[in-house]
Amino acid sequence: MSMPSRNPETIAADSFAFIRQQLQVGKYAFDPPLAAVVERVIHSTADFEFAELTCASENAVMAGARALRTGCTVVTDVHMVRVGISARRLEELGGAVHCFVAEDEVRTRAMAANTTRSAMGLRMAAERGLLTGGIIAVGNAPTALYEAVRLVEEGLRPALIIGVPVGFVGTLESKTALMRLTNVPWIVTAGFKGGSTVAVAIVNALLRLAVDAPSAEID
Repeated sequence: MSMPSRNPETIAADSFAFIRQQLQVGKYAFDPPLAAVVERVIHSTADFEFAELTCASENAVMAGARALRTGCTVVTDVHMVRVGISARRLEELGGAVHCFVAEDEVRTRAMAANTTRSAMGLRMAAERGLLTGGIIAVGNAPTALYEAVRLVEEGLRPALIIGVPVGFVGTLESKTALMRLTNVPWIVTAGFKGGSTVAVAIVNALLRLAVDAPSAEID
């Protein structure tokens, strides 16, 4: 039995070639920007069901890539999402990623408000002016996604909301609330599936588009 390639670039190229082949077999068709996102989500999860579950509002992918290209801030609901995002690519573009879930003030205020630390972390990010024109990436906590929707309803205008929490309590409802928004772009995985890995994959796909895509496709 021959050994598979150990070259990481070859492994990645072969993986994406296989993904694209399987998507063609399944007759899935996406616009090129969304295809880049879906392919990276499947690559990160080995789950082709995300080809059916991943959806986005009009021009959401390009809105996210455009914001990243201009050096926007990314705020996440949990540290698992924060640490997975490519800090090198983000820094190259002049951006930064933040997560406030573990701050003492967040913990104290969350208890007083009877909400989760993830939700309070987004609230504090908004208070610090980090969300206007930035990207919100929620991969774990439906309560954080509800908070993002609430902030938008109060007038906040992030460049993009990525709403892919995983779980059974409040997950469907929070995603539905996000998809009802018409004044802020969004990317969602419908249903119960999602998670930190998916949120990371989406942000990193957008970062690759921001770095590699021709300016005419983004600006």
